[in-house]
Amino acid sequence: MKMSKIFPGQPWLDTNGNRIQAHAGSIFFENDVFYWYGENKERTAPGSDIWHWGVRCYSSTDLTAWEDRGLIIPPTPDDSDSPLHPTKLLDRPHIIRHPETGKYVCWIKIMGEGFSQRTTVLVADNLLGPYEIVSTGLKPLGMNAGDFDLVVDPTDGKAYYYFERVHSELICADLTPDYTGVTGYYSTHFPQPGPPDVREAPAYFRRGSKHYLITSGTSGYYPNASEVAVADTYHGPWTVLGDPHPDDTSKTSYRTQISSVFRHPQKRDLYIALADRWLPDLSPEESDQTERYRQLFSGDDEQSEKADESIQHQSDLRFAEYVWLPINFDGDAPRIDWRDAWSPEEFD
Repeated sequence: MKMSKIFPGQPWLDTNGNRIQAHAGSIFFENDVFYWYGENKERTAPGSDIWHWGVRCYSSTDLTAWEDRGLIIPPTPDDSDSPLHPTKLLDRPHIIRHPETGKYVCWIKIMGEGFSQRTTVLVADNLLGPYEIVSTGLKPLGMNAGDFDLVVDPTDGKAYYYFERVHSELICADLTPDYTGVTGYYSTHFPQPGPPDVREAPAYFRRGSKHYLITSGTSGYYPNASEVAVADTYHGPWTVLGDPHPDDTSKTSYRTQISSVFRHPQKRDLYIALADRWLPDLSPEESDQTERYRQLFSGDDEQSEKADESIQHQSDLRFAEYVWLPINFDGDAPRIDWRDAWSPEEFD
């Protein structure tokens, strides 16, 4: 039987022949079906005011052929005050399901002016929606909350929220029992003086008794070296293991940023790092902008933010590619090796 394959960094089309638009994505598995959802950038042309066109979802039974299921969270182009308006800087939707109520809870980051970032929370009775906003303008724990991940413990149903305290450190916060807020209990990790060293884009996964976090540095859509850390509990303490891409001489995570890690429920030990190659036309040499960002953020905060925004809006995110790679393990240490093509069927 011919195996269907994943081709990291190559254009990925859905079953209708259109480019998949599920950036900064995650995978949800339910009733033997995989659902891949993320930011829809199909109208985000350079120089336009459109940052997003909602949250799009695709379904598959093999992780390679994806059917477009449409916008599960559509934009609200007629309401400029809505957090879902296309000009709002909506990023990184994450959905978790409450095991008792059956509700699907989606958190979304909304970037604002300066370094302010706020959170919108939505709920639905079905994964594919419709979703209803239950709170917006949130500043969890009184902090500007940036890139994040949500985790539900499979044994007791308790949920956790890992987020970047913008340009500062990483936070692990306990969610409320209904998953729509934070309790007030939290821990702090990986403090840094500022970009590009601050860790963002946390991607959590668990293997056996070990908890893992893969994070990126902070350099906008330009890639940088990832870092993986391990702990025995959700709140740490965390031990940094280094870059999980040891063979990548460019130190840019194969020119990507990891958005999430998916554990395949039907395979014995298959963990997949889902990453975006936001700027696919850049060479490895052009991609490494960490020192530029170090200089950029060493001065006035307002000037730094304006310069950073100008870099973002030059990017044609409609053509950003996806790089999905399996995670290997050297003992308890994860590593991600490059593959031009691979299939989930290669794994037991």
